[in-house]
Amino acid sequence: MPCESLLNIPAYFCQMQKTNKLRIVFMGTPEFAVASLDALVKAGFDIVGVVTAPDKSAGRGLNIQESAIKKYAVEKGLRLLQPEKLKNDAFIQELRSLNADVQVVVAFRMLPEIVWNMPPMGTINLHASLLPEYRGAAPINWAVINGEKETGVTTFKLQHAIDTGNILLQEKLSIGEDETAGELHDRMKITGADLLVKTMQQLADGTLKEITQSEIVTDPQTLHHAPKIFTETCKIDWNKTVGEIYNLIRGLSPYPAAFTFLDDKILKIFRSKKEITLHNVEEGAIKTDGKTFLKYACKNGFIHLLDIQLEGKKRMLITDFLRGYRLQENKG
Repeated sequence: MPCESLLNIPAYFCQMQKTNKLRIVFMGTPEFAVASLDALVKAGFDIVGVVTAPDKSAGRGLNIQESAIKKYAVEKGLRLLQPEKLKNDAFIQELRSLNADVQVVVAFRMLPEIVWNMPPMGTINLHASLLPEYRGAAPINWAVINGEKETGVTTFKLQHAIDTGNILLQEKLSIGEDETAGELHDRMKITGADLLVKTMQQLADGTLKEITQSEIVTDPQTLHHAPKIFTETCKIDWNKTVGEIYNLIRGLSPYPAAFTFLDDKILKIFRSKKEITLHNVEEGAIKTDGKTFLKYACKNGFIHLLDIQLEGKKRMLITDFLRGYRLQENKG
């Protein structure tokens, strides 16, 4: 007899019975992925295995660092796999022995076909953009850097080409005018986790529908991309406009952070303020009163520094910085 036909059985309990039947392997590494794994666990899904990055040595003391996902999996008593190589025979055999119905990937490395094509229901990825826009490694950063007003999260099926698989579900998010990539990341991981749970529930009850990305793309040449962030990406070009530089700063905050130079030292900028005005100051030159403000000239105004970190010093507000730092030059 179907669960729903039994007397006095709540609908949510029937749904829980369905979801519990799905055997799921979860793959992820950073904090962003923890929200999704936690949401799946709390929703009653059967997580038969968790795959994450191997431990690594970091810092001056070469202390062992564990991924955020490993810490969560150990805390919850979930079966953990940490392969060095995803094509390793021993890992493939262990993964296959879990008999997963579906795999879920959130902020993990690129999977070989032997892995993503293993479960009968395929592998589902959560991506931090409204695909097909912003395919790539850093969609949150690039959406802010490009001054977008809206972004979102997408669940989709993995296939050969990166971030091109069939779309399952999407959820839109607005981007605040002054919002940083870090703040958007924190909102997006919660929205993404909720969307992932909805996706898996619909997969479990057979109502999930797929849409090919080719049905959405009208002109591939107009799509924005989200490549990996490199050091050169973070270096501020003061010949650009106030708006472009302001968006770069918030799009790279808090990590890896946009930077410039002050007295030949690297100066990371986490927050800034715009001042659009005509001036005759050379781009990249600074103006300050030595107490309350420090600003850099750019194409159509100035960027006021608010929250910074000078090489060799701790992160601090600009007023605290100026109170204890004597500028060598360019004061004006």
